[in-house]
Amino acid sequence: MSSSLFYQFTWAWIGLALVAFAYLLRRNAPYGRHIQPGWGPTLSNRLGWFLMEFTVIVVFLMALLWESQPISGPVWFFSSCFLLHYLNRSIIFPLRMRTAGKRMPVIIVASAMSFNLVNGFLLGYCFANLSNYGPDWWTDARFLVGLTLFGSGLALNWYSDNQLISLRKPGSTGYTIPQGGMFRWVSCPNLLGEMVEWTGFALMTWCLPSFAFMVWTIANLAPRAIAHHRWY
Repeated sequence: MSSSLFYQFTWAWIGLALVAFAYLLRRNAPYGRHIQPGWGPTLSNRLGWFLMEFTVIVVFLMALLWESQPISGPVWFFSSCFLLHYLNRSIIFPLRMRTAGKRMPVIIVASAMSFNLVNGFLLGYCFANLSNYGPDWWTDARFLVGLTLFGSGLALNWYSDNQLISLRKPGSTGYTIPQGGMFRWVSCPNLLGEMVEWTGFALMTWCLPSFAFMVWTIANLAPRAIAHHRWY
């Protein structure tokens, strides 16, 4: 694929994120507390989360390692950060969920898998074939500020997820309004943390696919945070 075609596709992908954002402001994605009947077949939450999130790991690694140029130290570091998030999201987080009996529509799982397939490919391909990070990138202000944001967002996301998981006692199926931590200040610090995390990732990697990933993250999570706030 030529670099010009790659970047044209990435810009189109960003444009589609804006369309998705406008749609999700008007209609909640039907999973979790916002699940609704009429969305077709469903599967278990745990399996759904695994299928949705593990897809990006496979595609990202294939794009990164398939006939690429020699991979630089910064790219290995960025890839490790990316995979750390998704190993937690695809394996550890679903296993810790206390959602016995909870299900999600297959169409949501398929949509998320498609989203992750594109984002994983764009990032992996760009890192492998279009990046040019030199040794001085480790001390670049964009890297340092971005890494700080990424680490802070990741910590906030994990800590807030842990609070939410702890709210539901074994065997419980209802939802509870969380208290304490950053929940004292914002309705969805777990979602805020993830948006900060990927904003930091976009800054420290400074490439168009990372920016696209940040835009898509905000397009998906900001409307959901608003919906959660209304639900509370």
